[in-house]
Amino acid sequence: MEKTREFLRSMELPGGDAYDLPTSGKRFSDGAQYRFEVPGIQGPKVMSALLEEMDRYDINLHRVTQTKGIMLLTDNEIIEMVKLAKQGQTDLILAIGPRATTDTSASVHTEEGVRMGYRLRGQEQIVRAIEDVKRAVAFGCRSFLVYDEGCLWVLNEMKRAGELPVDIHFKVSAHAGHGNPCSARMLEIIGASSINPVRDIQLQMLASMRQAIDIPIDIHTENPKSTGGFIRHYEVPEMIRVAAPIYLKTGGSVAATHSWDSTESDAKKRAKQVSLVKRMIDNYYPEAIVSPKGSIH
Repeated sequence: MEKTREFLRSMELPGGDAYDLPTSGKRFSDGAQYRFEVPGIQGPKVMSALLEEMDRYDINLHRVTQTKGIMLLTDNEIIEMVKLAKQGQTDLILAIGPRATTDTSASVHTEEGVRMGYRLRGQEQIVRAIEDVKRAVAFGCRSFLVYDEGCLWVLNEMKRAGELPVDIHFKVSAHAGHGNPCSARMLEIIGASSINPVRDIQLQMLASMRQAIDIPIDIHTENPKSTGGFIRHYEVPEMIRVAAPIYLKTGGSVAATHSWDSTESDAKKRAKQVSLVKRMIDNYYPEAIVSPKGSIH
């Protein structure tokens, strides 16, 4: 195996998983190691409740992610969420609507077909996904959750060509199913601004992925029952140490599924989960640096 490992290292990739768990020296542009993200916030009322609760806990929230899809939001809902993000000094990420689970194909709902994740089938779905992004861009949104590598590539090419704003950002979803340094490097090359690997990625795998890329890694600190239901709060300090810069994606255990339609009560429960994770960091890695309020990209 050594020749294979040597070749990987010649490509500036790790030769294997990093079982020595080296400390990452990489940082966000503001010098911070970690930021907080709360996913599954599907509309403005719930987003408003979340931001108010985060203020009550006096914890900086750096990202709010909507997961049901732009095509399921009204124009006014998009406008209001963009407005709330500006007021709350947080980044709003809207999810591309077309995906395998909303397509006319039944494949993704079968035992074998589920392996396709949320990827897109056919060029018309690519066109529709791009239209979803363009619609939200027109209302001021600049960050998007992407589920398909080809879609990511073409969106980035549109950005380079001036067809989309230069300040647009693309977050790759865990539903794309990536979990190794080579895949992470490929996603960075084709335009990813951050990558959410598979939810059960282990620390040594996470550490090796960090060695391969410079962009932030998004990590689920907990999960809905539909994606395992595991809660990893005690691992968070080490996640930060070995994988910085990192977004801690928190509050998922409140939901039953990825596209759970959170209520205002759910939003407050998600904020509580963030406070519990912050407690872990303060107790076990107090020197870790968090981005100040208003740090977005």
